Amino acid sequence: MKTLIEPVINAIENFIDLTGRMVSWLVLAMVILICYDVAMRYLFNYGSVALQELEWHLFALVFLLGGAYTLRHDAHVRVDILYHSRFISDTGRAWISLLGTLLFLFPFSIMIVMTAWPFAENAFFYNEGSPDPGGLPYRFILKGAILAAFVLIMMQGLAEILKNLQFICFKESK
Repeated sequence: MKTLIEPVINAIENFIDLTGRMVSWLVLAMVILICYDVAMRYLFNYGSVALQELEWHLFALVFLLGGAYTLRHDAHVRVDILYHSRFISDTGRAWISLLGTLLFLFPFSIMIVMTAWPFAENAFFYNEGSPDPGGLPYRFILKGAILAAFVLIMMQGLAEILKNLQFICFKESK
């Protein structure tokens, strides 16, 4: 069983690492864009609605698409008072992660995907853009990122389930 699960876990986690590295470049782009926007606004008294919208679009993409990478590297928010207490064994932590993923992460992610789908679909079909004059077109890209983000989170959740099952099954059998 261990040999069958390992390639699946590795493939998912390698893909999540790749997306995380790609998203990290958006952080650099966002910093450069913000510096440019601030310099133009305060040095040359020139502002742009499109630049300001692009800043928050990039921030949204970093936040959304970086979620799975954060989960992959166990850097997400968790109630560590219990999880990392000395009273809970590694097997207990694996059970908590497994049940948390199954009972909370998956249902919530599925709910978000199901409710965001028509939201992104309408934005695409109506070619939704910014309501502000001079704003950015193609808002469906940003709304579609909601779908992509939660699909990535569910993929990493599957890898977490497999890792925890693997740990529970092989740790307890020893």
